[in-house]
Amino acid sequence: MFPEFSISTRYREKYPGVGFGLTLISGCQNNENPPGFDQYKRKLLRKMRKRETLAEISARIDTYADFFQGFGFVCPLTQHLKRTINSGFPRYDLIVDAHFMAEMCAGILVAVTDYDRFDGNLTLDTAAAGEVCAGMGGREFITREDEIVLRDEKEIVCVLCQGADEKTRARENTTHVLFYAYAVPGIESRYLKEGLTVAAETMAEFGGGKVEGIEIY
Repeated sequence: MFPEFSISTRYREKYPGVGFGLTLISGCQNNENPPGFDQYKRKLLRKMRKRETLAEISARIDTYADFFQGFGFVCPLTQHLKRTINSGFPRYDLIVDAHFMAEMCAGILVAVTDYDRFDGNLTLDTAAAGEVCAGMGGREFITREDEIVLRDEKEIVCVLCQGADEKTRARENTTHVLFYAYAVPGIESRYLKEGLTVAAETMAEFGGGKVEGIEIY
């Protein structure tokens, strides 16, 4: 069931050694606040707030922010980290909460999607200038030359510096949840695994899902 995934030659030439990761959790229940979840979140929050850990997370998020700025965009991780330090993890539903926790605990960029809504296999690629992605919430993303994108066999489903599409957005009734994580130059792939492990373990423990795998490329 794990997605077929490839990396384009264009990506490898432009971003050699810059990783990407996927984890698929099947058979999930998207519970809003399952028993024991608040305690679990507090435990992870205490761990990430430790001085040395937080300094490392902040440094990685600064690396993402610099990459985003190079394309003229603001990285959302910076504000997410400030809010998490001050107020803790937000509460939405299990899928969205697991996404935020994965990002903040590892200091990486993660997307969460409904696996059943992709059209065919996935490819990590770079964009040409002027490609269009139908972004979440009705936004239209226009790519810039060499932006990092994820494609299925039909279209761009995510533009790293701009966001994910509406088509594959996780919904309340999503049962097969695909998280994917981007590195940028300067981010080691081991942190992708760290963040995706948080997401996968959270969905398995509190959503009753089965982790189909965690793969780092």
